[in-house]
Amino acid sequence: MIRKFLLASAGAIALTGSALAADLPARAPPPVYVPPAPIFTWTGPYIGAQIGYAWGSGSGNFTGFDPFTGLPFTTNAGGGNPNGVIGGGNVGYNYEIPGWNWFSSSGAVIGLEGSVDGSSLSKTAVATVPIFGGFSTVDVHSKLDVQGSIRGRLGFAWDRVLIYATGGVAFGGINTDITVFGTDFFGTPVFGSGNRSTTRVGWTVGGGLEYALTNNWSVRAEYRFTDFGRINQTGIFEDTNPLILTPTAAFIGNRRIQENQVQVGVDYKFDLFTPPPVVAKY
Repeated sequence: MIRKFLLASAGAIALTGSALAADLPARAPPPVYVPPAPIFTWTGPYIGAQIGYAWGSGSGNFTGFDPFTGLPFTTNAGGGNPNGVIGGGNVGYNYEIPGWNWFSSSGAVIGLEGSVDGSSLSKTAVATVPIFGGFSTVDVHSKLDVQGSIRGRLGFAWDRVLIYATGGVAFGGINTDITVFGTDFFGTPVFGSGNRSTTRVGWTVGGGLEYALTNNWSVRAEYRFTDFGRINQTGIFEDTNPLILTPTAAFIGNRRIQENQVQVGVDYKFDLFTPPPVVAKY
């Protein structure tokens, strides 16, 4: 009798356990692991565009020899400073060094950047020259069409804010047109013209402020001073009067080309090592 009771009790317990197991919920699939957003860094290659305003400065003069009077001449060139719009593109690479900034935990940033800009800068220098016993006006129109630079960058980062200095080599494509008109001692016309295109190599230095809007996009404001050195331009005076024994005379124009520029720009930084999504396994 006792044996029958024990067997019945064991069967009832087994049935109850089976029923409870049947009521348990099904096991859900493992969740997909979503990695956290990458930590921001200035390190990486970037490309961008910039636009702004530029203005030039620099003195100029003309020197030569008058074959009619036998006297040399030197005169200064006058004219307003050139100014205009300047804009183009840039490409570069930054590397952030953590711990090199005594004012912030973000670190120092070093980099190399190349830029190319087109511009509308132009200037006409005017001078009155005593030649062939009379006076002639010399107009020299110079235009800085294209310029570029290869520069180093060094700055300090405060998270997404970067303050930097920059400097390096500058290149400028300068086109010059010369026009001469006037009269000699007898009132006979004196004329001349010329054109020269040259590429000048100089230096540039400046600084700026850059702010990262996202991990990839940033905006900047920058000022730079550029010196392209001096340009020597040779011109010829021609006199049509048959009484002038030496109807041609040469002169040399000497000008210094300097430029100030203020630009704003936007850059896109490429992330070279982005980790792929990870799926958790259980």
